[in-house]
Amino acid sequence: MTLYGPMETTIVYDSYWRFAAERLAIYRRRLVDPDGPWTDDAVLRGFRFTNTYRAADKVSQYLIREVQYRSDRSQAPAELFFRTMLFKLFNRIETWELLEREFGTLSWQSADLDAIARVLDTAMQQGNRIYSAAYIMPAPRLGQVRKHANHLVLLRQMMEEGMPGRIERATSLAAVYDSLKPWPGLGGFLAFQYTIDLNYSSLLPFDEGSFVVAGPGALDGIAKCFVSTGGRNAEAVIHEMVDIQEREFARLAIDFHGLFGRRLQPIDCQNLFCEISKYSRVAHPEVPGLSGRTRIKQGYAGQGVLPRPTFPPRWNLSVPEIIPRASAPRQGMLL
Repeated sequence: MTLYGPMETTIVYDSYWRFAAERLAIYRRRLVDPDGPWTDDAVLRGFRFTNTYRAADKVSQYLIREVQYRSDRSQAPAELFFRTMLFKLFNRIETWELLEREFGTLSWQSADLDAIARVLDTAMQQGNRIYSAAYIMPAPRLGQVRKHANHLVLLRQMMEEGMPGRIERATSLAAVYDSLKPWPGLGGFLAFQYTIDLNYSSLLPFDEGSFVVAGPGALDGIAKCFVSTGGRNAEAVIHEMVDIQEREFARLAIDFHGLFGRRLQPIDCQNLFCEISKYSRVAHPEVPGLSGRTRIKQGYAGQGVLPRPTFPPRWNLSVPEIIPRASAPRQGMLL
């Protein structure tokens, strides 16, 4: 058993927990209120931040509801892997919907990846974006000129080399990650993201609490929250945040009930470190991080009531038919 020292925090640390609660409250308010404003926090109102829970984000919700669990889609391992990876390689709802308009219901059994590449060529020529701006998607070098053509070659190789079966036989989230990481163009960050995405589906049964990998944004957020982590590496810090969440919310007198009763998981705490890294550029500009960034690029333009959420059935979340308004007061966190 590893013995760690005490963690020494900065002012950003308390903001981490306040951010987690207020961003979740915004999500709950948007489920019932089309107009807003959904918060009095100036930074949260002015800039785009992902949800407290990764699975509640717009793109994750679309993946779970439309790509993985829609009733007319096959739950065969090869089909689940193919659809999830095809969607996530671009990570853009509009790209998926373009392909389904052109080809109908997408499946590995009927897919023509060369034809898909041509449709994406045309979309780009027309000035359309086909990749999400959420994170950088490095291009694997697999002999094609265009980035998207290389990604489609990568997907074909994964399918032909039996990745769906390998993933299905994996005994842990870490084993899934280890199977994905060596593929060209993925690396640690994307391999972990895809591991979590595949684990939303019925292809995998694992507890999200069992494994985490800290991305670059999380490392920056950790550096802003702590003067010292007491010898913990980034992943140990994230697991510590999971373990102490109830204590810290209570300490700050924050009424936090989670995602319809679901506690923060390591993937959520990892993402929250990414988001507090951004938030603190405005709220705590005096606290340096690792990246040196001082601005938040994306403004917030949310509007309308969110659709009723869908989560992996094995989570057994009790989502009410009519979602009550969040009871947390709308108050500024820091500014």
